[in-house]
Formats: sequence, C-alpha cells, structure tokens
Amino acid sequence: MTQPELHARRAAPAMGELIPANILITAAIRHGDREALFCSETGRRFTFRQLNERCNRLSNALTVLGLKKGDVVALLSTNRVELVDTMMALSKTGLVGMPLNYRMTPAEMVALMRSVNAVGMVCEARFADVARKAGEEIEGMRHRVVFGGAVPGMADFDALMAAASPAEPDVDVRETDPFYFNLTSGSTGLPKCYVLTHYNCAAGTGMFDTMGVNRNDVILTVFPMFGRVGISWYAAGLMCGARNVIMNFEPGRALQLIQQEKVTITNLVPTMAAMLLQHPELRGFDLSSLRAIVFAGSMLPAPIREATAQLLCPGIMEYYGMQETGALTVSLPEDRTARPDSVGRLVMHSRMAIVDDNGAPLPPGQLGEIVGRAPAATTAYYENPSKTAETFRGRWIHTGDLGMVDEEGYLFIRGRKKDMIVTGGQNVFAAEVEEALLANPDVQECAVLGLPDPLWGERVSAVVVLRAGSAQTAADLEALCRQSLAGFKTPKQFILQTEPLPRTPTGKVQKFMLAERYGEAS
Repeated sequence: MTQPELHARRAAPAMGELIPANILITAAIRHGDREALFCSETGRRFTFRQLNERCNRLSNALTVLGLKKGDVVALLSTNRVELVDTMMALSKTGLVGMPLNYRMTPAEMVALMRSVNAVGMVCEARFADVARKAGEEIEGMRHRVVFGGAVPGMADFDALMAAASPAEPDVDVRETDPFYFNLTSGSTGLPKCYVLTHYNCAAGTGMFDTMGVNRNDVILTVFPMFGRVGISWYAAGLMCGARNVIMNFEPGRALQLIQQEKVTITNLVPTMAAMLLQHPELRGFDLSSLRAIVFAGSMLPAPIREATAQLLCPGIMEYYGMQETGALTVSLPEDRTARPDSVGRLVMHSRMAIVDDNGAPLPPGQLGEIVGRAPAATTAYYENPSKTAETFRGRWIHTGDLGMVDEEGYLFIRGRKKDMIVTGGQNVFAAEVEEALLANPDVQECAVLGLPDPLWGERVSAVVVLRAGSAQTAADLEALCRQSLAGFKTPKQFILQTEPLPRTPTGKVQKFMLAERYGEAS
C-alpha cells in the first residue's frame, strides 16, 4: 500500500476520530442514569444521560441562532454545570471556545475576544456587564446567551435549550479541528493564548489512567473550569464514569462537600491545602472517604505535604507539566515513599528530557531545562511567532523549568530557569531559598526574586507572608536561612506583607507583579 493510500484510509470516517463529545456520548450509553455531576453552586444533580441531552439541546440551539462550525464563542462563568454544557456543545458542533478568566478586567476580556474574532458569548448573569461591553465594542459579536438570571437584550440559556431538539447534532467534526483557545497561567505577564484541538483534549488520558481514576471515584473539582486543569478534571469524570462534584473553592465548603458527597479524589494547589489545614473546624469533618489528594501548580513544601498526609489524606499524588503540554509525569503514593521530593515518572505516551542551554540531552543526575512532548500538547501560540519559536524547538516544548532525572526516571524540579538570580556573579535558584523559608512553620507563603541592586546586579529578596499571630522578624528569617544556605544565597532583603501573594488560577505566584511593586521602590 502506498503512503497516499494509507493516508486516505486513515482519513476515512470509518477510522473514527478522537473527539471530546464522543466521550460524553459513550458515557450516556454506558452509565445512563447514574449521577454524573453535582453542581454544588446551584444544588442541581445530573445523570450522564441528562448531561448528554442538555448538550445536544444547546448544540442545536446555537445552530438555530446561526452559529456554525469554526465560529468562536467566548465563555465566562464560575464553576457551574453550564460550563460543561457549553464546552461539550462546542465539541458537538465544531464551534471554537474561548473560556475567559473572570479575574481579568473587562477591558482585558474584550481585547481577548476581539483578538480571536469571537462572534458569540455564553456567560453567567453576574458578568452581564462584560457581555454588554463586548456587544458594544466588538463589531462581529452577534449573539450573547446568559444563564443564572435574566438580562435584557440577551438570549436566555434555559429557554433556548428547552425549545431545541434533543437529537444528536449532525456536524462533521474532526480531531484536527480547533476545540478551544486556552490561556496560559500568566506567571510572567499577561496570559498567552494557544489553540487545543479535539485530539489534544480527547487523547490526554494518561494522567488519569496512571492515577487509577474509575467509576467508583467521586471527584471534587475546585480548579476554575475556564482553564485546562479544571476542564480536564470534569472530562476525567465523563471518561471514567466517575461522579463529579464541582464548586468554587472555599475551605469550609470544600471540607463539608468531601464529607457529604464521600469525595475520593481532588486536585489542589498547596495554598488550598494550607487553607484547609488552617480551618478551625478541620478535625470535626469526616474525610475518611478520600483516597488521594493530587497536587500541582507550584512547589509542594514539605511541611504542607506532611501535614496533609497526617490530617487530610495519607494518599498524596502529584503531577508535573505545563498547560501547553498536559501532564508529563505523575507521582503516586508509592513513588512518594521512594522519592519524597520527586514529581514522579512519565505517564503513558508522554516523553521528557533534560537538556543543556544548547538543547543537547544531559545524563541522569545533571541539572538542566526540562523539555517534553505528549498527545495533549499544543504546537504553537496564537499569533505569537516569537514566543512560539522560543518555546517549540527541536520537536520539544521547552518548559523553562529546571530539573534533573535520576537513574530510575524520577523527575526532580529545581525551579524556573528565569527564576535563577545572578547576584555578584553567583547563581541562586529561587526555589532552593523558598524551600528553606517554608521549613519555618510561621511562614505561610513566600516568593524569592532578584531585585535591581547597584552593587550586586540583582539582590536576592524574599517576599514573605507570615501566619496570623507570628512574631517572627526579618532578622529571625535571615538567621534561619543562614543555617541551611550559603551566605550569597541568603536573602539580603526580607519584605513582610500581610496580603496573600498574587497567584494565577493554577496557583503559581505572579512574581512579575511583585517585581514591579518592590523593584520600583528599590
């Protein structure tokens, strides 16, 4: 068989396509009237069959409005079932989504919608002002659909669904078609945007397979579902037949839902775990249903890890990857026992290497940049050729993270390449200093960065948030650091602030904001 003939066979409809919508269709058939999702914000529960019918109705309603395959539709909502409805409806119709971070300013959101030529918007009523602004300022914005309350001049989500057909839409959607625009975490500036295909989103199951997620699980989804992590966790429930409880994170409510819904697994950032651990009524909740707490988003300090295992759940998992790559490695409880400080080993179909500044692979035990590739990975940033060229090189995605791999394939993170501070000609890795500070139980969170210095070039500086009631001083923190760090690594400046550190939705500290604030002062 010739190569063109083989390609034609692969492109034939009989070969099937990896489409997220097919996950829901299969789940409706296999799991039918079992509960699929509890929308805790509204108190509504839905079976797998009901979810599929809702998505069919919304798909057909959007088509009746005049939206067609390839049109871009923005989404703006907190964690509610309507986000699941809309994302799956987009997959069934070939519409392209633009989930928006509601923490951005209205002007930023409108600019993003304009940049991708959005022609429609589905939003929660509380964000109606943004929808109005989009309608006024974006010439091609033709349709705005609202839920959670009536808004004059905008179509009602529930009414559209009620009037639409429950039949499966008949649209030829291919796995190579764009599914949605995802925003990166934005830890170094305004978010970058890239396109994920249907294949990227349907093929990225390796992490959940490795974690053993199955139909007996109850997932608590607390990550914002406008981002890839939150979207992945509700999709995991559909793929595995697990029940999903979705919420907007609040510590007391999260503890209550774990007890009430018998949650078995949830994904947190370390800051969320710290908030749970500090809850005054923690010991009054029954958390025995939990089999695993999964961490991602930022460094997991040993004190939080140990307290989590003791007071929340002994089964700790962790994964590593960029939003652009999806998960590359997973650490299971047995990995945690063998290598407590590692983020685990490769998940199925993912690849990873440690390279030097020239992109040459390094042997085990040597520190370098982590590069990776996976079926879930994107291949370019949207209309950003310079950033694309910087990140996607030599068939690898260059993460900008520093790490090393041991002889058994365990990955150890050593910080961000751009987090390396050059002070007086010496290299200081911010993550190492942060780990030393977080060993102090009075330190709630911290960020280490290099601020301009006329003598040293960069001054190692630590922004520290102390726990309530702490009497620690900058001198105390300096003395602690000197016990475990070389003199040039010990911060020359300690900035104590009371407000939490600025973070992205995935938990990463936005150090550029701290640099802007304190760099100008220095």
